[in-house]
Amino acid sequence: MRKIQLPIAESDLLSLAAFDQVLLSGKLYVGRDQVHSRLFNLLETEQPLPLDLEGQAIYYMGPSPAPEGFPLGSCGPTTSARMDPFTPRLLDEGLKVMVGKGPRSEAVLSAIVRNKALYLQAYGGCGALYASTVKSVQTIAFAELGPEALLLLDVEDFPVIVAIDATGRSVFSR
Repeated sequence: MRKIQLPIAESDLLSLAAFDQVLLSGKLYVGRDQVHSRLFNLLETEQPLPLDLEGQAIYYMGPSPAPEGFPLGSCGPTTSARMDPFTPRLLDEGLKVMVGKGPRSEAVLSAIVRNKALYLQAYGGCGALYASTVKSVQTIAFAELGPEALLLLDVEDFPVIVAIDATGRSVFSR
C-alpha cells in the first residue's frame, strides 16, 4: 500500500490510479449531507466558508460517540451519492479528495476530471478499524448538528482504494 500525506500534493494526486490501495495520514475533514448543504448555500450566497477548500480532503461519515480513552467512536463511511448534488460546486472551489462508499453521478465524475480530483472508497463495515486511525478530532463548524458537524480529523494510515482517479478511470465502470 502506498502512503499519502493529507492535504495531498498534486504530484501524488496525479500519480494515483483507479484500484490503487492507499494509506492516508494527516488532516481529513468530515462532512455529510447537512454540512454539504450548508457549504453549498454559503457559496451560493457568496458568504465565507468555515474552511479553505483548496486542496482539502473530506470524508463522508457520521461518527459514533467516543469510548473512554479514544478521540472518536466507530466511523465508517456513508453513501457518497447523497452528497452528489453539492459535490461539483465544492470541487470547483478547490476540494481535491473525497472519501466515501458507493458509485458517483456523471456530474460528479465530470467534476472530478475537470478539477483533477480523486474519489477514494473506504471499506464499509470497518468503522472500528477507521476509528483506530484517528489521532484527534476537532469541531470546525456547525456544532449544532452534533455528530453531523463539520469535523477535522488527524488520521494515520487510514486505508482506502482509489475509486475514481483524476482522469476519470473508475472501479465502477467494470
